[in-house]
Amino acid sequence: MKKIAIITLVALMGLCITGYAVASDKEECVAKCEAAAKAMKDDFVGALAEINKKDGSFVKGSVYVFAMRGGVMIAHPMKPTLIGRDLTHLKDKAGKEFFSEFIKVAKDPGSGWVDYKWPKPGEKDASDKTSYILKVDDNYYVGAGYYK
Repeated sequence: MKKIAIITLVALMGLCITGYAVASDKEECVAKCEAAAKAMKDDFVGALAEINKKDGSFVKGSVYVFAMRGGVMIAHPMKPTLIGRDLTHLKDKAGKEFFSEFIKVAKDPGSGWVDYKWPKPGEKDASDKTSYILKVDDNYYVGAGYYK
């Protein structure tokens, strides 16, 4: 009986820690996007330079901010090869045009979450990911996501 109680307690603690990590990543995405949007309004060029830094203030663990103009990537700290490319019709492994969804969310309602599959930094296989999208102005938006 004592072993069952200990196992149950350990399992519950694990669930709590996992839930906290997800909540923390979710909050981190929103906070980083809000900070990046403000920075872009204050100093557009400087903000893009900071977003592009792998060790910059808009990166924490696997959470990082990227910036877009419509479907064109204008800043990305982990995959600079995406910068300048129109990704509107890029599909994830499940066939979802998630960048098109980013654009829709940025236009209306101006912020929200989009689920898709994307490789973790340094990996080739896609993992489940969700990104928070936040409109900066009528031309630009930022996003930050975490892996589920």
